[in-house]
Amino acid sequence: MLDVLRWDSDLIRRYDLAGPRYTSYPTAVQLHSEVGSFDLLHALRDSRRAARPLSIYVHVPFCANICYYCACNKVITKDRGRAAPYLQRLEQEIQLIACHLDPKQTVEQLHFGGGTPTFLSHVELRQLMAHLRQHFNLLDDDSGDYGIEIDPREADWSTMGLLRELGFNRVSLGVQDLDPLVQRAINRLQSLEQTRAIIEAARTLQFRSINLDLIYGLPKQTPEGFARTVEEVIKLQPDRLSVFNYAHLPERFLPQRRIDSNELPTPAAKLEMLHNTIEQLTAAGYVYIGMDHFALPDDELAIAQEESTLQRNFQGYTTHGHCDLIGLGVSAISQIGDLYCQNSSDLTTYQDTLSTAQLATSRGLICTQDDRLRRAVIQQLICHFELDFQTFERDFTIDFRGYFKDQWPALQAMHKDGLIELSNEGIKVLPAGRLLVRSVCMVFDAYLDLYNRQRFSRVI
Repeated sequence: MLDVLRWDSDLIRRYDLAGPRYTSYPTAVQLHSEVGSFDLLHALRDSRRAARPLSIYVHVPFCANICYYCACNKVITKDRGRAAPYLQRLEQEIQLIACHLDPKQTVEQLHFGGGTPTFLSHVELRQLMAHLRQHFNLLDDDSGDYGIEIDPREADWSTMGLLRELGFNRVSLGVQDLDPLVQRAINRLQSLEQTRAIIEAARTLQFRSINLDLIYGLPKQTPEGFARTVEEVIKLQPDRLSVFNYAHLPERFLPQRRIDSNELPTPAAKLEMLHNTIEQLTAAGYVYIGMDHFALPDDELAIAQEESTLQRNFQGYTTHGHCDLIGLGVSAISQIGDLYCQNSSDLTTYQDTLSTAQLATSRGLICTQDDRLRRAVIQQLICHFELDFQTFERDFTIDFRGYFKDQWPALQAMHKDGLIELSNEGIKVLPAGRLLVRSVCMVFDAYLDLYNRQRFSRVI
């Protein structure tokens, strides 16, 4: 790890800017209302003709409790009955989408996100999975990459048993921080015992992979306290870890207004937390995948990176970027060929539209040749930290340096600063630049001047 990642405080100070996370390029900010359900139907037809495999994302927006830091599309309610009309419309959407695809298109990846997917009752989860199996070609030999996000406060052994029976083999657990003072400040009281119980259940039931989410930069956090959380988490031995930088954007996300900004750690303290975390995870044998992600060396992501097959889509780092991504549910985003499209983010609008047997697509975009080229460049850098000009010149019939002549001075400056190695053959992100790879990617972003930077978190 030490030879792939180097901490350079001076570079971090200069290049730690606000910018996109590049789960897609162009980013979701560029989606617009001129793209709608008609474009989606065309893209589905093309997917069927090409017989491309599928990745399905299902959004379950409900949560019983509000977490003040959360920036997800969610509905806070104690009324479990709210799920029934939503599931009815979700099942309609599944039918409307599936009839335009070929039953032979296998679903290699499935992910339930939220919200809190386990807000649904066992009966509702069974019914939803049965409906998905009825309309899509879900694998039944446990070879698929089928994951679900879990709030350990909303699950128990019987829930985990049900999920395994339904075909899920990966789980992602929100932990954020184990310090009770921090937990009270973000309104998420969750004991280490609750988290450990779900992990033990997942291991006993032979789930293939366990991911834990942590967040640094939350109110009342200190470098010493967060280091204790990381120490406890390492003992749990998750296969993957996501260590996110908290972006305090109360003007965009109403729940964050309940956080006292005076209780947030200083930028210097946040950097110390990240630095400590990298050292702790490195010492424990975790591999730095990129951005906020770490994995054990035998994890699929680490192996894919080693073999140069790692990709990135709206679900983050993945080994299934070759699949067409079908987003189901309120606010869900699809990526089918060159089309990106998103369902309405308003629950009532989503449900009302589907009640008329119409798809709830509200905005999208169709990638241009320039978008495809820049997307490929950004994905190569963010997944593998290097790119070969000759490959892009062959695949896109361009002269790389000529095409990106306007970006060349910025690349030369990064080369001079030691972020990257720039040669006639290609770009290599150096160990000191890997934490700042988003800043390198931003050089190739044609839309960057159009963005409102306040929409994004800082690079680290």
